[in-house]
Amino acid sequence: MSELKNEAGKRASETAVSITVTDKGPYLVFGHPPLAMQFIVPDAAGESWCFRRGAAFPTDREPTALCRCGRSADKPYCDGTHLRADWEPAVTSPPERMSAHATITAGERITLHDNEKYCVFARFCHPGGGVWELTEKDALPGNRKQAVREASLCPSARLTAWDNRTGRPYEFRFEPSLGLIEDPALGVSGGLWVRGGIEIRREDGGAFEVRNRAVLCRCGRSGNKPYCDGSHVAARWRDELKGEPEGETLPRSAAAK
Repeated sequence: MSELKNEAGKRASETAVSITVTDKGPYLVFGHPPLAMQFIVPDAAGESWCFRRGAAFPTDREPTALCRCGRSADKPYCDGTHLRADWEPAVTSPPERMSAHATITAGERITLHDNEKYCVFARFCHPGGGVWELTEKDALPGNRKQAVREASLCPSARLTAWDNRTGRPYEFRFEPSLGLIEDPALGVSGGLWVRGGIEIRREDGGAFEVRNRAVLCRCGRSGNKPYCDGSHVAARWRDELKGEPEGETLPRSAAAK
């Protein structure tokens, strides 16, 4: 399988951090990136607004094996349950660019790329009438900044806002790190949030596009493996990890002005 170049504005991590998606088992994490729970926290209106960090988990083993079948009794780690669990491990997502099948919403100053196939149902795109309407009306005061914020918070990069003047995407400056998404509002646990240009490869060496943001399936039910497609919501999947949100951890961003 051929290598994929970084999409414009995305960069591979300069560290040795990488993830291998094994054919029938766990994710193998190399390079000891930080791993912590990330809670979706709503605003006063009940809309998804920010992530807050929760309990941290060590990645001191090389590699660290993380569960992707959703059945381990030692989550987030693999305990071998995938060998006897009834699940479909096959990787079905093609090694495509996120922009390959994206729909376009154009505003005066920004353009929104939207690849619905990678929706993880985090719902950061809802406030203020929705990121699509905000983009179309980005000439109105505050709309452009809000649209950029909502697109940039989409953990999977299903949504990305691009600056029409520079032709570059708005991205938070993530360090290579991993998050275990928790969604208390829906009472479910989400995917593995992969941040900061971490390389993701198949066991045979084939590479997926390097992205600043991606979410990998942890419940074992996605139809777009290794990526999350929101199936954990319909399945009401919980990882039963213990922890509470500790504080907002939004990184610095090149926000629209």
